[in-house]
Amino acid sequence: MPPRDGAAEIRRNIDEAEEMLPRLRTLTAAEFLALDLPPRELIVDPWMPTQGLAMIHSARGIGKTHLALGIAYAVAAGSGLLGWWAPKPRRVLYLDGEMPAAAMQRRLAAIVAGFRSEPPAPDYLRLLSADIVEGGLPDIGTHEGQAEVDAAIGNAELIGIDNISTLVRCGKENEAESWLPVQGWALAHRRAGRSVLFIHHAGKGGLQRATSRREDVLGTVIGLRRPADYAADQGARFDIVFEKARGLHGDGAQPIEARYEERDGAAQWTCTAIADAELRRVVDALRDDMSIREAARELGFHKSKVERLKRAVEQGLLDG
Repeated sequence: MPPRDGAAEIRRNIDEAEEMLPRLRTLTAAEFLALDLPPRELIVDPWMPTQGLAMIHSARGIGKTHLALGIAYAVAAGSGLLGWWAPKPRRVLYLDGEMPAAAMQRRLAAIVAGFRSEPPAPDYLRLLSADIVEGGLPDIGTHEGQAEVDAAIGNAELIGIDNISTLVRCGKENEAESWLPVQGWALAHRRAGRSVLFIHHAGKGGLQRATSRREDVLGTVIGLRRPADYAADQGARFDIVFEKARGLHGDGAQPIEARYEERDGAAQWTCTAIADAELRRVVDALRDDMSIREAARELGFHKSKVERLKRAVEQGLLDG
């Protein structure tokens, strides 16, 4: 057998690849800089841009669906939530793979009742509920499931996936390879101009459950955590922490404490900067004549932190 011509074989491979993939065309730096690319706008100011991929995660029962559904409604209405702002109304598709339909209906009704701005246009917030779809919602970890969801997306600009555990059912949750089909699907929607907000359960230690590879292509990762002095009768009260926030700096990246309540069937949100909330907790504890050691134990803070916050109060950073 005559020796193989390595150069000729490489050339044939290149020719075949060029025939198969004519879409791959390199650009010079000058050509790339000359592209007329539309600027990215903000869907949720300051942390969710157009063509953005984001995740909200927390342990069960913290309040992530309350928050995600509130964000979806605010985006559809072009309004605000917790100091964030949707500059203009955008169409939203919200996939709920976990909640009983009646519970989701009640939560949405509370949001509508508590909303102070103009409600969204009728077709700006659409929902797919697993509880009222025969056979449930498809598995977006499969090409067939993705195709089903894609057929329902229509002109939505933001897709809410609530949650990964119920809507990505193939493969093993802790294997990075199982996430690759979902990542590819999300990136395809980003190329099409859409944004995707994933909702996910947190595992031990408060980190998002299973493979951290999910975070590779995400621009924003938000963790929800219960404050150290949380009490069960406080309902959905949690700290919002930006664990990853591409391009987000300054005040917008600071953690906040949020609380969701329902009063007479209407949703009520309140929020406070974490630093201010911690100062106020120390003030309240010291007003009750607690010692620094007792306040630290009660609030779940280190003693030195209580001392530091007490000094901040005494220096006039918060009116005690």
